[in-house]
Amino acid sequence: MPETVRDDLERLVDGGATELAALFEELRPRLERLVEFRLHSGLRGRVDTADVLQEAFLTISARLPGFLESPDVSPFVWMRRLTLQCVVDTHRHHFRHKRSVGKEVKLSRPAAGDETSLSIAHALFDPRMSPSKAVVQAEELERLRQALDAMDETDREVLALRHFERLSNNETAEELGLSTTAASNRYIRAMARLAELMNPQ
Repeated sequence: MPETVRDDLERLVDGGATELAALFEELRPRLERLVEFRLHSGLRGRVDTADVLQEAFLTISARLPGFLESPDVSPFVWMRRLTLQCVVDTHRHHFRHKRSVGKEVKLSRPAAGDETSLSIAHALFDPRMSPSKAVVQAEELERLRQALDAMDETDREVLALRHFERLSNNETAEELGLSTTAASNRYIRAMARLAELMNPQ
């Protein structure tokens, strides 16, 4: 276990709710990045990242005692998972009650319902472009999304975690239940596979 992970666990064990709040604030920029990356494009402008993080913190606080009884992942990965679940719950709530939101998506949602490909595509979309350039960019991003959909699910998630959420290789391995070597190999393979799909001979 890395020293920083041990330190964070010791902080939570010794300081409880006070240290949890402090650690959450330290990790807030990383958790904000997660929410902004994973939040469906149709909800941006309707859902405040701060509100999602507030809900996540309430959930994290309530579940802290259970986590400390048997921590099987690092505090960051644990917080990330609960924050991601809040994003999923936000999607369920809004798409269940506000069908119009889904009509505002600029790129079509993947038929297989894979949100990672869509999140990557939208993370690369620049809304400040002129209408003509935006059309070209949208076509290129749709091609990228299709290439991502054709990839192995774990390889695709490795790209999302490493490039867009900026997790370290160790954190990526922990999140996906892989060894650090396997996560590194997956990343290299995913980059090669994506290049192959985007530039077919």
